Amino acid sequence: NPEHLRLGEVTFPPFEPSDGGYVTADAGGYQVLLDFKGIGTVPSFSLSQLLSGKIAPQVIQDKVVLIGVIAESVPDLFHVPGGQVIPGVALHAQVVGQLLRAGLDNESPIATVNDTQEVLWILLWSLLGALVGLWVRSAWHLSLGLVAGLLVLTGIVVLCFWEGWWIPAFPPGLAWVLSSSLLPAVALKRERTERKALAQLFDRHVSREVAENIWRHRDKFLLGGRPRPEKLTATVLFMDLQGYTSAAEKLDPPALMDWVNSYLERMAQVVMNHGGVIDDYAGDAIKANFGVPIPRTTQKQFQEEAHNAVTCALAMAEELGRLNEFYKGQGRPTVGLRIGISTGNVVAGSLGSSQRLKYTTVGDTVNVAARLESFEKDLFRAQGPLSLLRILIDQTTWAYTENRFSMEQVGELVVKGKDQPVIAYRVVGPMEGASKGS
Repeated sequence: NPEHLRLGEVTFPPFEPSDGGYVTADAGGYQVLLDFKGIGTVPSFSLSQLLSGKIAPQVIQDKVVLIGVIAESVPDLFHVPGGQVIPGVALHAQVVGQLLRAGLDNESPIATVNDTQEVLWILLWSLLGALVGLWVRSAWHLSLGLVAGLLVLTGIVVLCFWEGWWIPAFPPGLAWVLSSSLLPAVALKRERTERKALAQLFDRHVSREVAENIWRHRDKFLLGGRPRPEKLTATVLFMDLQGYTSAAEKLDPPALMDWVNSYLERMAQVVMNHGGVIDDYAGDAIKANFGVPIPRTTQKQFQEEAHNAVTCALAMAEELGRLNEFYKGQGRPTVGLRIGISTGNVVAGSLGSSQRLKYTTVGDTVNVAARLESFEKDLFRAQGPLSLLRILIDQTTWAYTENRFSMEQVGELVVKGKDQPVIAYRVVGPMEGASKGS
């Protein structure tokens, strides 16, 4: 630009309002950025030294000499980079020195980026901050990342300044902090919402280990903050109290509720101890699922969940015996258990409104388990340690667990709602000598 100031090969572009670290600064006249190189190294002499002849002629020969006042009583002091305060004449010396270096040594003045480059520079740090925010989840690691990024930014700005470039530091630093912090904040809010939703669905119905496993795998089955409906293979268990009706007639309402709750609480704890997910309570009955909500995909996993369900049923008998002994000593009623177990395909998902959701399973497998539990309620009232427990399982559950439990075939049972009869088996107890992994 022919209007720009030139000294030899060096051009001094005029200062613009947003050059370097400035924002809407006063750019009137023809201002240039000073580099302040050699600040404090310009020799100075007092007027008395000059008049007394103490200054040798060669000291000022062929030099630019500036005359000014440096007395502290004269308000002619200026703050300059580095935290120094210098008199106005020294500031003029910096201007002269920079002009001489440009004209004699072709030393370019401080350069600045244009508006487009500055915007790209800020966007770059915004993007880097966003990547850090997406990658880091720990508050401690995020803090370290923020500090490290600011240190790197400061180092780059300082190095560029030494090389003659003044690039802004505060805007990209602010963009770095905000983008790094905003995304984790949004993710944290979403995570809290999802955790709250999962807690409402599962925390009171599963063990701590199962709850943590559900949370770790939430991305696999959450959709819009609620479990996505999916078809999977699971083992469904229905449990109901045998003898509840007659016992209920002997107790007043408060005692009845306390009595039922004690049984259900013990049975629910047994379910959770065996990795089951309690689906629903219906009066004195419990519905539980094994193999949800994280889908099982291999035959070994299907076998393990079926084994867990049958083992859970037998553990209920042991807990029932202890609880019955306690109530028998108090002269209160005792009960038995009817359990139906079926393994197969189910559709799992959440039902209800956004305020009241329920995670449940539906399908033919659920219906079979319910029918097995309620089938001929007075059937198999045998004597012995399991006289108060009746466990009926379908053929699929039997196939997954036949080598682990002692069973007897009941035969084909006509289950309401099914065209084909169900081959049912009664679980007698653990198979002698069977190992957990057999």
